[in-house]
Amino acid sequence: MRHLHFPTGDSIPALGQGTWRMGEASRSASDEIAALRHGIHLGLTLIDTAEMYGEGAAEELVGRAIADCRELVFLVSKVYPQNASRRAMAAHCEASLKRLGTDQLDLYLLHWRGSVPLDESVEAFERLVEAGKIKAWGVSNFDVDDMEDLMANGGGRCATNQVLYNVSRRGPEFDLLPWMSERKIPVMAYSPIEQGRLPATGSLQAIAGRHGATIAQVALAFSTRRPGVMAIPKASTMAHVDENARAIDLCFEEDDWASLDRDFPAPRRKQSLEML
Repeated sequence: MRHLHFPTGDSIPALGQGTWRMGEASRSASDEIAALRHGIHLGLTLIDTAEMYGEGAAEELVGRAIADCRELVFLVSKVYPQNASRRAMAAHCEASLKRLGTDQLDLYLLHWRGSVPLDESVEAFERLVEAGKIKAWGVSNFDVDDMEDLMANGGGRCATNQVLYNVSRRGPEFDLLPWMSERKIPVMAYSPIEQGRLPATGSLQAIAGRHGATIAQVALAFSTRRPGVMAIPKASTMAHVDENARAIDLCFEEDDWASLDRDFPAPRRKQSLEML
């Protein structure tokens, strides 16, 4: 498993596990827990969740999945923007910790930019670091102007930016990814296979056929091909986890990437950062 290095010194796998919409149906819980645990066994030890996901249900599910292997996991959660104030963040972090069954998060993210001033959120994050509740903090869904505002408001210790990025949504390549790379801040790509909605035709299908892969694997390989970019696909079954894990070992040629560029052109101008 290829790894990336965080500004904190942590070594993080280039492929992790997302949990959006997990924990919302009791009939699926055992399969979802088994999938997360299987992923950890395969080296997908970064698990990303949020207080927003099922209003805490995903965090509770993750807590059950990692109850006996917390030390193996790089655990990430996210706080609602309206809860990112000096007064509210500590309580909401504590609630997430309780649902996750742990006393510390490896990484805590501002889910998107809201009305709370950035300098206030940064101060709240740093207080949590000092209290030992989180090891590091970062942001999500921040475009270049948001990142520049963050840096101007004490955000120099931001450890990552989690954004929507995949072969069909390449806008960040124009300016955001270079901006992050220049500052050695890693990027987490969420929805790297576009929630399974990528077309089963054209270059994706052709490349998958040539390499004995699936379209999802090709998409994951695309999202993680750049240094400093990791992906956090969701997988609710063990078979899906196996499929994701194998993507990191696929080797593609320049002709493969060129054919993807024809079907999914790289941006030639600034595009507003997309969100799901």
